[in-house]
Amino acid sequence: MLTNVILIVVAAILVGVYVSWRAGRLDRLHARVEAARAALDAALVRRSAVALELAAGGLLDPATSLLIAAAAHDACAPGGPDERAQSDLTRALRAALSQPGFRTALASRAGGDELLAELEAAAHQVFLARKFYNDAVAATRSARRRWLVRLLRLAGGAPVPEFFEIDDSLIAGNGDGRGADMPHLTTGSPPAA
Repeated sequence: MLTNVILIVVAAILVGVYVSWRAGRLDRLHARVEAARAALDAALVRRSAVALELAAGGLLDPATSLLIAAAAHDACAPGGPDERAQSDLTRALRAALSQPGFRTALASRAGGDELLAELEAAAHQVFLARKFYNDAVAATRSARRRWLVRLLRLAGGAPVPEFFEIDDSLIAGNGDGRGADMPHLTTGSPPAA
């Protein structure tokens, strides 16, 4: 009889420790998603700022400047980053950068190379931040799907995090609508961040 009581108490303690660990893990995953989202938002703002600087710098023809400025302005709209507006900015930048002789013409102007390198670095940061954010969302959603988490409602009232899918490649795509795997302007190694 005493052995059964001891076994029940030990089992209850072990279950309590496991549930507490699981709840703590879920909380840490939600915090990771929030931190990754803040980093993604910062990278998107930086990319928009560099695009606006490129558009206002007098290095582009007026039509291209207007296109990029409008797309960058829409991407910075209040209310947080919009996936459609961010993809539109990427497409506007890609269209401008893919014009024949664009890189050469931009490099021949004062400050053109530096601005192009800054844009490439900002685009690479967006690519990495989005990847880290989506990885954190996937891990959190996976943890929330576990039966114990659902049964005991360990997620509480925290909303289910959503993926952030945008076209973030500045080079021509591979036909699947998402662009190439890396958002570089060149085919060389990635820029230093």
